[in-house]
Amino acid sequence: MSNLILIGGTMGVGKSTVSRILLKHQPGCVWLDGDWCWQADPFVVNDVTKAMVIDNVCHCLNNFISCGQYKNIIFSWVMHDKRIIDGILSRLDCRGVHVLNVSLICTPYALEQRLRGDIQNGLRTSDVLGRAVERLNCCVSLDTQKIDTTDLSPREVAGKIENLLK
Repeated sequence: MSNLILIGGTMGVGKSTVSRILLKHQPGCVWLDGDWCWQADPFVVNDVTKAMVIDNVCHCLNNFISCGQYKNIIFSWVMHDKRIIDGILSRLDCRGVHVLNVSLICTPYALEQRLRGDIQNGLRTSDVLGRAVERLNCCVSLDTQKIDTTDLSPREVAGKIENLLK
């Protein structure tokens, strides 16, 4: 049986960092970051582009699942809305797949500190702050396994996910 590990959360909460760690520590592992399915310039968000990216994500995940070579399939993305998660899962062939749905959360203060560091380093623009906090609140209310990353290292967060897989 393979594992499909969904790692959601708002921007800056640690999804990519934790996914990189899991990729190196889990056997037979592959990782898809949802943002890779939507690299565009200009970045346009509308009903057409949203449908396209969901289609891209589902296509890639179904290919990883059907390949049979990967015991652990990690998918990380800003999944702050139940409709996003349900929409993706409804299009996947998860027969024989254990689905672990995790939301990474943290305190608003910790999130703001992390994002301000990213802004200073030129990785993000300042307009992300308000959206990130709003999406953090949405993630807290989802019916997912929550891991509070506030006082944990990325390796400790990855360890918590690994424990959930056991």
